[in-house]
Amino acid sequence: MAIPVIDFSKLNGEEREKTLSEIAKACEEWGFFQLMNHGIPLELLNKVKTLSAECYKKEREEAFKTSSPVKLLNELVQKTSGEKLENVDWEDVFTLLDHNQNEWPSNTSGLKEAMGEYREEVRKLASKMMEVMDENLGLPKGYIKKAFNEGMEDGEETAFFGTKVSHYPPCPHPERVNGLRAHTDAGGVVLLFQDDEYDGLQVLKDGEWIDVQPLPNAIVINTGDQIEVLSNGRYKSAWHRVLAREEGNRRSIASFYNPSYKAAIGPAVVAEEGSENKYPKFVFGDYMDVYANQKFMPKEPRFLAVKSL
Repeated sequence: MAIPVIDFSKLNGEEREKTLSEIAKACEEWGFFQLMNHGIPLELLNKVKTLSAECYKKEREEAFKTSSPVKLLNELVQKTSGEKLENVDWEDVFTLLDHNQNEWPSNTSGLKEAMGEYREEVRKLASKMMEVMDENLGLPKGYIKKAFNEGMEDGEETAFFGTKVSHYPPCPHPERVNGLRAHTDAGGVVLLFQDDEYDGLQVLKDGEWIDVQPLPNAIVINTGDQIEVLSNGRYKSAWHRVLAREEGNRRSIASFYNPSYKAAIGPAVVAEEGSENKYPKFVFGDYMDVYANQKFMPKEPRFLAVKSL
């Protein structure tokens, strides 16, 4: 079993209906799928890949060697029990936001420019993907994006758009620690440019962990909790995790198009006649307050715990 791979360019041709159907099925049955021919220039992807690796080597690697995960794993291994580190991730990460560019890594020539250009391309792709979801869910064009951008004035987006640049370095005891613990994503649409050589990302499907196979130049799409709510459960946010590896430094560049913290999110897809909505309506910021403490716990109680409108 492999997660769906979809040729996004076919949306613009004779196979549009078939492609829309493939995306709808992937959102309903998986919550994860890979896009080929998505429109982001391959030259830019190659540049991002090269500069990310260079940045890790030059600006991140030494610090990781003395980081908390490394220290804690070393301490655990010195004990004779077969315990596993449960509350730690074997991950190096930094986050790129529009308003924190002065905090972006600055010692890797060309990284800021390449990442800025890449983020613009991914933002455009996120908008296209949300419009596809609108169409498939029977919502007006632009509905999801508008819901995420509550309070938008003069075309200035208020939605949260962040990019998490992660590396999962080689781990001497991968059986004793998680690369990234299993979770669902809190927000809207996640667009991932993952390593095309080293695997490790897995998605939970029908009780089984399935590898998200490395595919050169693909963008992996996954739906977050807010898409599940807006679709009234028709689309699910999928549980996923990253395994630690003994070899290889796996790259993962995930961009999140999430609602603004002030956005009111609730089911937009009407429940079947005679049945009630499966989710409350709430302010996204309130949901994030709950999620911050329950990210790695079952998701259903999060929807019950958040203050409803």
